[in-house]
Amino acid sequence: MESETRCKVSGAWSPTMPEGLAFEVSHHPLTMKQVVNLIVTMERFKGHEAPVSTEFRDEDLLNMMLDSFMEEEIVCELGSAPQPQISWTGEELCSMTDGEKRSVVRVGDSVALHAVMLQGGTHLRKVILNMSTYLHPAPGAEGRTVALAIKDTNLYLSCCKDGDTPTLHLEAVEDKSTLSGWGTSIGLDSNMLRFLFYRQDTGVNISTLMSVAYQNWYVSTQPGNNKPLTMCLQSTSHAQIFNIREEVEY
Repeated sequence: MESETRCKVSGAWSPTMPEGLAFEVSHHPLTMKQVVNLIVTMERFKGHEAPVSTEFRDEDLLNMMLDSFMEEEIVCELGSAPQPQISWTGEELCSMTDGEKRSVVRVGDSVALHAVMLQGGTHLRKVILNMSTYLHPAPGAEGRTVALAIKDTNLYLSCCKDGDTPTLHLEAVEDKSTLSGWGTSIGLDSNMLRFLFYRQDTGVNISTLMSVAYQNWYVSTQPGNNKPLTMCLQSTSHAQIFNIREEVEY
């Protein structure tokens, strides 16, 4: 073996190997293990280390390959989670009477609904309500979510606070599509919640109506005839139970 080593790289011969060693790159296909051995050997030559065996166990080869991997940090930019929506599902016509069989009517241009004991021939005064129903996303929803409007008008029952006490009145909604129609949805933090109530059925056609915006406040009637509907806490003595009957449109 000649003392001067020749290494063929890119067609040029260069005396770069330590004295006493010969290194030749063949054109035969190399295995991955042979390639790694070749790279390690060349790195050792660069550091002028003493020649040692370049044979490695399979475990050494695997460790070297794993050490050569670069860790990639994946950063996912997360947008704000979509706000759950209360989605409109349909509507039906209904009428309401309280536990004393007083019908819910509107007196003149009043902004409130009244509970009135109707005499014979006056049943046409009772209010027909258009009840919209909604799918509530909260798994613990207190009942079926509804909105109540006087038929053929834009007047909806609305529960708003007057000072510290929620009150009930009729409120005109300029654009009814914000409360009804396919594709209509209401955010859980929307001020439109004032129009929504949880209808809790306790028997056949027997229901209570609790405000969605103000939990534990219920639509109620007052003692005596021809008094406006109001809101009260569940613990009070006001009547909170209504008979809600489906009405057929002719």
